[in-house]
Amino acid sequence: MEKTETLVEHRPPGTTLEPQRFLINERYVNLIVVSTDQFRQRPQNEIIQTGVKHEKCLKEAQTGLEHISPSKLFRWNHQSQCVPHAVMVSGVPGIGKTTLIEKFVYDWVTGKHYQRFAFVFIFRFRDLNRLGEVSLEEMILHQYPYLESKIGDILQDPGRLLFIFDSLDESIHHIDFRLSKLSNPKQRRHFGEIVVSLVRQSLLKGCSVLITSRPTRLVSVDTSVFQRIAEIMGFLHEGRLTFFNNFFGNEELSEKAFHYVQENDMLYTFCYIPSYCWIICTVLSMCFRAQTTITAQLMTSLPKTVTQLFVTFVSNILGNHSQNKDGGHTARELLTSIGWMAEHGVMNHMIVFDERHLESFSVRNDNHVFSSFMMESGQPPDVDYTFLHLTLQEFFAALVHFINYNPDRLQETLDDAESYKDGRAEIFLRFLCGLSDSSTRSMLKSHAGELSTQAARHVITWIHKKIAEQRPDKYTRSKTNLNVFYYLNESRNKALVSQCIGLNKADISGVFLNPLDCSVLSFILQSCREVEEVSLSSCIIQSEGLRKLLPGLHTIKSLRLDNNHLTDSSCTHLASGIRNNQTLRTLILSHNHLEGPHFSDLMGALTTSRIEELQ
Repeated sequence: MEKTETLVEHRPPGTTLEPQRFLINERYVNLIVVSTDQFRQRPQNEIIQTGVKHEKCLKEAQTGLEHISPSKLFRWNHQSQCVPHAVMVSGVPGIGKTTLIEKFVYDWVTGKHYQRFAFVFIFRFRDLNRLGEVSLEEMILHQYPYLESKIGDILQDPGRLLFIFDSLDESIHHIDFRLSKLSNPKQRRHFGEIVVSLVRQSLLKGCSVLITSRPTRLVSVDTSVFQRIAEIMGFLHEGRLTFFNNFFGNEELSEKAFHYVQENDMLYTFCYIPSYCWIICTVLSMCFRAQTTITAQLMTSLPKTVTQLFVTFVSNILGNHSQNKDGGHTARELLTSIGWMAEHGVMNHMIVFDERHLESFSVRNDNHVFSSFMMESGQPPDVDYTFLHLTLQEFFAALVHFINYNPDRLQETLDDAESYKDGRAEIFLRFLCGLSDSSTRSMLKSHAGELSTQAARHVITWIHKKIAEQRPDKYTRSKTNLNVFYYLNESRNKALVSQCIGLNKADISGVFLNPLDCSVLSFILQSCREVEEVSLSSCIIQSEGLRKLLPGLHTIKSLRLDNNHLTDSSCTHLASGIRNNQTLRTLILSHNHLEGPHFSDLMGALTTSRIEELQ
């Protein structure tokens, strides 16, 4: 109960160095957990991928998906037609897997659910990594030494035992759930075999097992042995709002902050992840705190891109610690050492670091700035370090190339990053592009010194190359186009954008565009003075996406929106776009379903337009 009744939340740096503690029942915001068994190879960074899926979930939430509250994880599952004894809960970094478990255990301790379990044993894979060969008995006693005299009796009744294993993705062993060999709790093996044998019920038949993991790890794992697989989808709209209200504790501030984030699709989409909500709220509270009154001017100076969000976050932390040079160890030195360690982690799929890593990258952990960016867990000599959030690690990995520029090393990193098909470097690449913008970089100058303009030129040359690669064959280039658009969106580089559109033509046909993609595309189109032709055939643009796209369509001469499943609800947005565009001459709307009460609105707009060709 002591371990699970309080949630620890880092405070916005600069207010106090002590993390704040809240009673879990006061602070816990319900996460949406849905039944799923889809672990595809994810071509994009898993956070972006799930953000897109999350928007879809908003639509389906009330109907098709089965919501599972923590109290139902081990209840009857109609998909597998049984009461599950092995459950897998997956979710992207920072979505709240560990917090969900904490709440689950707290509710068990306080008698709210699952009183059929007499014992709940919690293990973290990162702690198990340190064990050599052990037996199940030794594994339990290592964590719960006070059960030594009773362990034999406890294991006699497996039906009353629940084993929880947190963060499978942090395991150093590949765990193959198809093979189980153990049947005796005294047999010694590496912990992976013990976990598999518990799941497959060759060991302690009748016990229950709950495992959490990031989705990317599950792509290479046979999950058919689990009778229930659930995915944490994070916050729906109401959950985000509750989080903001809890964080600011001031109605006016939380309303302003939330409204600002809602208007910024990139930030709002990432808000489905609780730890992203925390970073965004932290940055906005820092900005609000620096001003006595919240003016329109302040609101326009707030971060617009994810890169600017993290630049603001880091520069505020460095600003709050600028008085303390920590024994001559400057911010720039720390950012260099921590940055190379972060880069090593991003490129090698590593999120947990130990003392050896700190030593080999010359990272000093004896100052306040370090503890603002990294979390420690475990007891000496077995201490682990993780970045506050995976995306912060990706940011530092990009930033170090601007602090300590080496052309060969940056080029090698860019080549490696492109070669990874699992999307691990996608957000890292966006940060590199975001830092190529001089006004974004300048926010860090007073704390970290001058950042390299050569590195910026190097990255811009790389984006040029990406643009050139798309030209030859328009049919294979659409998906690349979209990635490049995201790079350009972060870079805020309008000259580059104009070159990207090339001969004033943008063809993104055949690529599914979610509302966030439409926002980014809108920025791209608005950055060009005039665009001859935009083709968005078969992009399955939803009404919401069309609304986001409209500001970018004002100067287009020819627009293809055919075969997009557009319905009556899109007519109002289309009408508004046509009224505001006096350059449009060709409009292709064939193969949609536009009939309905708002169709006349579209017709009315067409009569006042200067369109010459309509399909």
